[in-house]
Amino acid sequence: MGRDKARLPFRGGELAGAVARAVAEAAGSATLVGHPVLPGLTDLYPGEGPLGGILTVLRHTTSEGNLIVACDMPEVRGVFLAQLVARAAERPGTVILPHGPDGRPQFLCAVYPRSALGTIETHFFNGVRRVETALDGLAVEPLEIAELSCFQNVNTPEDWAAYEPE
Repeated sequence: MGRDKARLPFRGGELAGAVARAVAEAAGSATLVGHPVLPGLTDLYPGEGPLGGILTVLRHTTSEGNLIVACDMPEVRGVFLAQLVARAAERPGTVILPHGPDGRPQFLCAVYPRSALGTIETHFFNGVRRVETALDGLAVEPLEIAELSCFQNVNTPEDWAAYEPE
């Protein structure tokens, strides 16, 4: 993108703040991971991709269910995220992994149980960096979501222009 996505101006604040508010609405609180300027947790595995961020959360949390959402999803909403949290409460110990109508799993908009730490960490220390592969051996429940827009992220200036024209 060429810019810090978390700090993009969005709806009177920053994009990460809007996503954090949606997460807090659904889960009661939100903590950012790995951003050098915004308050939150220091990424334990900088440069190791999303899996490092997921492990950072699971290492620091005391909660069994952990809603993990990428900071670059401008259309994610608290109501939708609350559905994920509710499903996780019904299925403790299970990764709740939404899939859009395109069938693609949304690893960075999912609920991860703290109990998954050992399995994910073992895969990570064995060189795995793909989230999908790191979930091998865990209970994973897909959650079909009819609306794809809540998963849209902004990876390029063109993606961003679709949400926040300059």
